[in-house]
Amino acid sequence: MAAAGLACLAAATPAVAQAPAAQAPGDSNERIQLKIIGGLANVSQYTRYEEPFWRQKISELTGGRVTAEIAPFDRAGFRAEEILPLMRLGVVPFGTALVAVVSSEEPEFNAIDLPALNPDIAKLRETVRLYRPHMEELLRERYGVELLSVYTYPAQVTWCSRPFNGLADLAGRRIRTSSVGQAELFDALGATPVVIPFAEIVPAMRAGVVECAVTGTLSGNAIGLHEVTSHVSALALTWGVSIFGANQAAWQALPEDVRATLRAGLADLERDIWDGADRETGEGLDCAVGRASCTTGRRGRMTVVPVTPADNERRRSLLTSTVLPRWVDRCGSDCSEAWNTYLGPTLGIMTRGGD
Repeated sequence: MAAAGLACLAAATPAVAQAPAAQAPGDSNERIQLKIIGGLANVSQYTRYEEPFWRQKISELTGGRVTAEIAPFDRAGFRAEEILPLMRLGVVPFGTALVAVVSSEEPEFNAIDLPALNPDIAKLRETVRLYRPHMEELLRERYGVELLSVYTYPAQVTWCSRPFNGLADLAGRRIRTSSVGQAELFDALGATPVVIPFAEIVPAMRAGVVECAVTGTLSGNAIGLHEVTSHVSALALTWGVSIFGANQAAWQALPEDVRATLRAGLADLERDIWDGADRETGEGLDCAVGRASCTTGRRGRMTVVPVTPADNERRRSLLTSTVLPRWVDRCGSDCSEAWNTYLGPTLGIMTRGGD
């Protein structure tokens, strides 16, 4: 994007601001307003957690000294791929980026959410904890961004219009996928991956374009997948991790005590979002089955396919034989080194260096 275009974008978009002016030491009465680009609109991570935190909680935490405006990135005039470059330029001083999206340009970030890597949220927590220092380093060195939080959406699972008992039964089926890694995984299973936008999943299922789809448990319920499918797997394939950070100049311009308060508040927000993703993963499956514990979504009459030892073995095999090697091929030797340094020893899976 040209510099002139960036200037126009900044002027036209109310959720964008340059770095705040540095405050004089000890000037505790100075009022500070922050401009925030949040996550996806109309999902609970934004509506239940991000938006209330920035619109109300931050003012409470700072005694009214700091206020904030927030807009979801998909309604702020940006493409998801632009967030990190715009943060580097300072056009977006505080922003949220989806790891799966920015990984098209920076595949090293996707190490934490590779398909088949994290079958449950406990494993995802461990993976993020191990790799987080490296993400902090990458963001500082390549983008001049200070990592402040790591969020996750609920689990993405497989929904199908006819019965299946596990991964092996998906061979030969046409399956909606949303990433290169997911497509590679299903191709290795003998299925046919088809890229379809989220909003078009249900029409594609009704039309027979695909007979299975990978998407979130509760978000799938929200679009009516439980009305066009009969079985849903409890095995998480991916999650949808996002990173929240600040342009370093914007961050350093804030008084030290404000930065400390923000970090503490964001740590609580991060915890709440993760706990919410865990609950919503289970609630989405409860809604699919039609259990009374379904309070957020609509109750269906589906069958939940449990995770079997055979599925876990197949999942790990797909990770080591297909997903991880192809990620290294796309990403190169730096990714292989990062994996072997931060994740490989604990997970018991080492890679061979890429070119």
